[in-house]
Amino acid sequence: MTSCTKFQIEGTLVAPPKRLYWIEDTIRHWILFRSVSDLTVTGGGTIDGNGKIWWQNSCKVNSKLPCRQAPTALTFYSCTNLRVDNLELLNSQQIHISVEHCSDVRMSRLSITAPGTSPNTDGIHIAHSKDVKVMDCAIKTGDDCMSIEDGTENLHVNNIVCGPGHGISIGSLGDRNSQAQVANITIDGARLRGTTNGARIKTWQGGRGYAKNIVFQNMMMDNVQNPIIIDQNYCDSATPCNEQKSAVEVSNVLFKNIRGTSASREAIKLSCSRAVPCHGIALHNVRLTLKRGGGDAESTCENAKWRKLGTVMPQPCSLND
Repeated sequence: MTSCTKFQIEGTLVAPPKRLYWIEDTIRHWILFRSVSDLTVTGGGTIDGNGKIWWQNSCKVNSKLPCRQAPTALTFYSCTNLRVDNLELLNSQQIHISVEHCSDVRMSRLSITAPGTSPNTDGIHIAHSKDVKVMDCAIKTGDDCMSIEDGTENLHVNNIVCGPGHGISIGSLGDRNSQAQVANITIDGARLRGTTNGARIKTWQGGRGYAKNIVFQNMMMDNVQNPIIIDQNYCDSATPCNEQKSAVEVSNVLFKNIRGTSASREAIKLSCSRAVPCHGIALHNVRLTLKRGGGDAESTCENAKWRKLGTVMPQPCSLND
C-alpha cells in the first residue's frame, strides 16, 4: 500500500516583503517541495507572495536597475504522483507555481491573481515534466497565464480562464542556442480576456529541437491582442537578434474551434523561420473579428505550411501544405 503525504493549507501564508529578509543562496524559492512522491497539497488556503516591493525594484519596471533574482512562490521539483488542489495564490514575487522535473501531476481548482502590471508573475510554469493535467483554474497575472517550456511532454489543460496577462505560451524555447523538446500538448477549453496573446508558440532563432503534436482547441478570445501566434523569431533582448540558420522545429499544430475578438487588426500571425519553416499547421473552424466595430481582422503568414478545415476567418495566406 502506497502512503500519501498531505500538506494542508487552511489559513494565509504571507511572505516577508523585503529582500534583506531572504538568504541569497535560496532566494529563487519561497515554498519548495523537492523529491516527494505521492504528495497532495490542498486545503482552501491562500499563499500570498507580498510581491509589491519586488516588482518596484525589477529591471522590467525600471531599466536603470540591475536584473536580480526573485522567489517563485510555490515550486515542485522532482515530485511524482503530485496533486495540487483548491488553493489561492496572490501577488507572487515572480512565478506563482513552478512544476519542474515532475511526473504524474494533477492541478485543479487554483485561483492565481496579481496585477496586470506585475513583471514575470507567470501563473503556472511547467518544464521538464511529463504526464501533467491542469483543470478548472482562473489565472490573472502580469505575465504568462501558463508558460510551457523545455522538456514538457503529455500535458493536458482543460477549462482555464486567463486575463489579464500574456496568455498561454509554449516557450520561449531555444534561447542562447539551446536545444528544446516539447511534445503532446493539448489546451482544451479556455477563455482569455484582455490578454496580450491567446494561443502562442515562441522560439528563439539559433535554437535546436522541436515543438510538436500541439492542440489548441475550444478557445474563446475576448479582446486579445494576438489571438493566434507562432513566432519563431522571438527576441526578448535589449539588442536586436540576428537571423540564424537553425531553429526549434515547430510541427503538427492544430488550432480548432477558436472564436472571439482581436484587439489588433492582425488576429493570426504565423511568423516562422526561413531556415526551419513551420509545417503541419492546421486551422479548423476559426473565426476572429476586430473588437472595435466588429469588422474584418487580418493575418500574416511567413514560412509556414498550413491547411484549412472548415471555416477560417481571417485566412492567413495561400494554402501551401
